[in-house]
Parts: sequence; C-alpha cells; structure tokens
Amino acid sequence: MKQTEIKNLGELKASGYASKSIKDELRDNLRERLRTGKDSFEGVWGYENSVIPELERAILSRHNINLLGLRGQAKTRLARLMVELLDEWIPVVEGSEINDDPLQPMSRFAMELIKEKGDGTPITWMHKSDRFYEKLATPDVTVADLIGDVDPIKAANLRLSYADDRVIHFGMIPRANRCIFVINELPDLQARIQVALFNILEEGDIQIRGFKLRLPLDIQFVFTANPEDYTNRGSIVTPLKDRIGSQILTHYPEDIETARKITEQEANLELRQTESVYVPDLAKDLLEQISFEARDSEYIDAKSGVSARTSITAFQNLLSTAERRSLLTGADKTMVRLSDFLGVIPAITGKIELVYEGEQEGADGVAGILIDDAVKSLFPEYFPEINKLERKDAETPYDELLHWFFQGEGFELLDDFTDEEYKRTLDSIPALNELVKAHQPDFPKEDVYFLKELALWGLVSYKKLNKQRFEDGFQFKDLYSGFINDL
Repeated sequence: MKQTEIKNLGELKASGYASKSIKDELRDNLRERLRTGKDSFEGVWGYENSVIPELERAILSRHNINLLGLRGQAKTRLARLMVELLDEWIPVVEGSEINDDPLQPMSRFAMELIKEKGDGTPITWMHKSDRFYEKLATPDVTVADLIGDVDPIKAANLRLSYADDRVIHFGMIPRANRCIFVINELPDLQARIQVALFNILEEGDIQIRGFKLRLPLDIQFVFTANPEDYTNRGSIVTPLKDRIGSQILTHYPEDIETARKITEQEANLELRQTESVYVPDLAKDLLEQISFEARDSEYIDAKSGVSARTSITAFQNLLSTAERRSLLTGADKTMVRLSDFLGVIPAITGKIELVYEGEQEGADGVAGILIDDAVKSLFPEYFPEINKLERKDAETPYDELLHWFFQGEGFELLDDFTDEEYKRTLDSIPALNELVKAHQPDFPKEDVYFLKELALWGLVSYKKLNKQRFEDGFQFKDLYSGFINDL
C-alpha cells in the first residue's frame, strides 16, 4: 500500500510509520544529500564555500536560524529552499487546526477524536510544499496574529464559557506546527512581540489570555534580518538572539561570473524577447559591473546595500530597450548597444539609497556616473591602460583615433539607427577599426561593435574624448573641439 493511501490511524500503525520531528527530518534528508553529493540548495550561486556550509551545519545541529544580511542577498530564497529537505508527505489528524501528528496528538481536538474513534481516526497527508509559512514583520503585527487569541464568536456559536480552552483561535505559529516558519525582517517586530516568542522557542508552551497551554510545537524557525535595521528601525532583543541557535551572515556575489548566473536565472525573460535580442557577453559583464561600482560608490549608502534585484531589473530593461528599437524600426532581430544602457537608469534609481553627496547629483546623475565608472573599470581589460600622468609628447595606442576626432567634426550614434546603420557608422572610423584589430584580434565577430562602443565610451571616461547626449542619440567629439570652435 502506498503511504498516501493510508486513511486511518490503525493502517498508519500497521505500516510501521514512526514519528519524526521536523528538525530531524531536515537533518536526515540533508545527511543523505551530503552523502550522495547532491546540492542542498540548488539555484543559489556564490554561497558554495561560505553561507551554504554554515547553513548545513546549523541544520545538522537542529538549530533555529537567523540569516543576517543586506537586501537582495537571497535570504528568503534560502529559507524557501529548505522545504526541499523535508519528507515528501507527513500524516495529519483530519480536521486538526495545528497539523497534529496522529501518533503524538497535542491539541484537545485531536486527542478527543482519537479517544472517540481509536484506530478508525481519519488521517490526511500533507505535502512538503504546504509546510512553509512566512510572515513579514511589520509594526502592526500583534501577539494574536502570531500566537492566538480568544474568539468570542466561537464561544457564542459553541455556547462555551471563556474558561474553556476551546474558545481559543490559534495564530500563525501554532498553525505552522510541523512546518518551517519564516519571520522576515525580525528587528521590525516590536520588542513586546519578540518577547512572546521566548517560550515557543525554548520551552514549547504558549500563553493566550490567561490560558497556559502546554503545546510542544514542532517548528523549524528561520528569521531574516538586515544589519541596517539594528540602528535605523529596531533591534532583536537580546534574550531572543540567545535562543536562536545559529546566526549566518550572507553577502553579495564576489565576482562578475557569479553575478551573471544569478541575473540570468532570475530575469524571467519572455522567449520572444531572448530570441529577438542578442546580448554580447561584454554587455552582460558591464551590467553586473554597475552593481559592483554602486556598492563602492561614494554617492550611495553602503549600509543600505545594492540589491541583486538591481542587476536583474536592469537586465530586463536593457533587453526591453533594444526590443523597443527593433519594433520601431521594423527589424526582426537586433543586438544590445552600449547606448541602450540609458534604458537601465530607471531600474537603478529606485534601488539605491543616496547619501548627501548623491542627493546633490540626483538619482539619474548618480546612475549615469555608475555606468561611466563601470565602463572605466572594464576598459583596461580589453585595451591598453591609460595612465593619469603621462608625458605630453609620449606616443599612445590611441593617438590615431584621437587625431581622427581632432581633424573631423566627430560623429553621431542615433538611438533609432537600424543595426546596419549602427554598424556602418562605427565602421566609418578607420582608426577605431585598427585599434580593435590590434588589441582584440580574436574578439567574437558578433560582439565587436559593442567593443568599439566600449572603446569610445572608455576614452570619454578617461577624458580623452568628449561625449554629449542630445535628444536622439550621442555625439562624440574631440575633447577640445568645442573650445577651439569658440575661439
């Protein structure tokens, strides 16, 4: 007989089923994964040698866990993935509000039902996907929400005295018995509400309006918190921290390759968009570099962090910018250009917290600076480095290209250029073609135009050329041409 075909307590006993606490379930299933070499937390990148080993140790120790880190560091995702370490199905007394184990009932309802029906007590099976409860800690959360309260309507309908414990309406935590319960942004929970969690975490009993119920709740608690919250909005009270077994620090991706994996996995792009828009690898690297620049920027509050969602939404905007152009020009396919990065600015501005200096620049201005800084950081990986201090008469690999701009009127890259016009315009600069051929001869052919644009933007960021934005596109000129024309 299949496990889920068992319908009553007698059949469950005959099957040899043994009760197991949720922490033991997690521990046993994790042990099996570690023994067989299977990933414990699939789809989480960059934590393989830091966060995940610590999380595995906490689970093996049967600890309640606090994930401490800045926003956008996959704290909630890690908690949700713990569901995969649970048993596929568990038996529950049918009709129980708190998921009573048929072999170890704890609620008055379940105990009376088993006393009345014995081995004929009906049971249902609960899938692991239903064993995840999540609550965002907000200032309006009450003890009644989390733990429970007396329900006067229930008392009236059942004609019960308020001295009868059947008038209790259980809150979220008792209803999450035998489940994973996550409280996000724990410091935002008022201190008096945090105090109400003490006994649940340690002794397993709850108190509701004078009722003291001995309910040895079987719950795996996972808390998440942002270090900024400790000073700006609230704090975790010390006795509660003392009752949380393991505190694990999360972090942002440490390299562009990992950041790209996260962005591509989470971007959730439509198939038509990915088929119609080609994104050079260099464009993906540049996009991630923007977030790296933001985390080190003097204009952005480092304590607030720069979420991984910044890169994800920026990537979506980048493709949409190119897709919109292709629809306007009637093209079936197009490629991402560096000038398309102006389209990611709205995805950046809403996700960064500016310090005073940043407020002076304005959010759009800071986003533009981050893009320029990202270009400047990647430029030396593809072209010879430009030193801040160099002799005026020293020859550089960029002399011919700068001379071309000095002699001419510069050139324009319009936003609505078709791909053919875009390529033709960049190909019209012989010195730029020679520069790319000399220093990146094996660069992928389909990506070379983005590299050419990077060269021009890089020379602007190193103050060798001048770039101006006008209504329909960008104009690149010699650095001093405007000054000489005025003379």
